[in-house]
Amino acid sequence: MAITDDIRKAATDPTPLYFLAGTADLAVQQAKKVPGLVEQIRTEAPARIETVKNIDPNAVQEKATIRAKEAQETIQTKVTEFISILDTDLKKLGESAQDLALRGVGVAAEYAVKAKETYEKVAEHGEQTVKTWRGEAAEEIEELAIAVEPKAEPVEVRSEEKPTAAAAAESASAKKPVAKKVPARKVTAKKATPPAK
Repeated sequence: MAITDDIRKAATDPTPLYFLAGTADLAVQQAKKVPGLVEQIRTEAPARIETVKNIDPNAVQEKATIRAKEAQETIQTKVTEFISILDTDLKKLGESAQDLALRGVGVAAEYAVKAKETYEKVAEHGEQTVKTWRGEAAEEIEELAIAVEPKAEPVEVRSEEKPTAAAAAESASAKKPVAKKVPARKVTAKKATPPAK
C-alpha cells in the first residue's frame, strides 16, 4: 500500500508542474536580455577582430611553448611530491583519503539541500506565475476578504416545544435569528433482561 500511496502522491503533487512553469517564466525573462547582449557584441566585435589581426604568430607560439614547459615542470613536481607521500606514510594517506571521502559526502549532501531549496523556490515562482496566468491572485484577495468578514447566515435551531405566536413574531422581526434554549432530555436507563437459557 505504501507504493500505491507514493504513486498517488506523486501523481497529484502539482510541484513539478509549478517548477516547469517557473523555469519557462525564468527562461522568458532571460531571453528578453538577449537583444542587449547582441548589441554589445556588435559594438565590441570590430575592436576584438582588429586585436586578433595584430597578434604576431611567433609570439603566440613562444608563449605556448613556455606555458607547456611550465605545465610539464609543475606536473613533474606534483608527481614527485605524491610519490614521496606514498613512500613516507601510507597510513596518513589512508586517513587523508577517508577524510576526503567524508568531505565529499558532506559536500554532496550540501549540494543536495541547495538543489532542493532551488527546486522549491523555482516551483514557488512557477505557482505564482500560474496563478497570475489564471488571474487567481484577485480571487485569493477576495477569498481573504471573505474570510476576514464572513456574511452572517441564519441558523435554525430545532426544539421539541412548539413556539408561541409571540415568540415566532419576535424572531421573525429580528435581523439575526436568536437561538432558543433546548430543554435537556432526561435519559432513563433501561433494565437489561437476563439472557435466555
